[in-house]
Amino acid sequence: MRLLFALAAALAISGCAPLTTQSPGEGLSPVNAIADGADKHVMLFGYDVVSYFTEGAPRLGSAAIKSDYKGVTFRFASAADKALFDAAPGKYIPQFGGYCSNGIVYAVPWGGGPDTWKIIDGKLYIFGGQGSMDAFLLDVPRNMALANKYWSEEVNGSNAFVQRSKRLVFRVPHYKSGAELAAEVAARKKN
Repeated sequence: MRLLFALAAALAISGCAPLTTQSPGEGLSPVNAIADGADKHVMLFGYDVVSYFTEGAPRLGSAAIKSDYKGVTFRFASAADKALFDAAPGKYIPQFGGYCSNGIVYAVPWGGGPDTWKIIDGKLYIFGGQGSMDAFLLDVPRNMALANKYWSEEVNGSNAFVQRSKRLVFRVPHYKSGAELAAEVAARKKN
């Protein structure tokens, strides 16, 4: 029985890392972050958020070229990108904490990789894959309004794990499954 209890406790403690890594609690929270060495809240897997604007492509940042902003570590591919970020961080920080923007339409802070992204009205939006981005782009004004609503009313300042769990059980009224969204995207591409 003690062995079972110790195993359960170890599993519970090891599962806490994402709870704290994605919720630094200093103004940018939750964020799509990982822990890497001494850096406990590295944004977007260490990709240079400025490179999307300056090069039109994601570039992996260097652990040696970084800035800490509101408890989150941003890494850069060059000193020039770091200087741009330091001068105006709000211009470069991904919207919705760097989570999949289409997920935020459903109040679910989840996913979001550095390779699927779009700059809309001068702001960086990250997606969990091409299908998520295609679904979001079906109706940008509607999806942007929903994402902004859920980000400001529920997600911003929350714990990502708790929020995600809540909304995977208690779905938003306009919820659509991945299959439903894929069918809508396919139908739109036919027209």
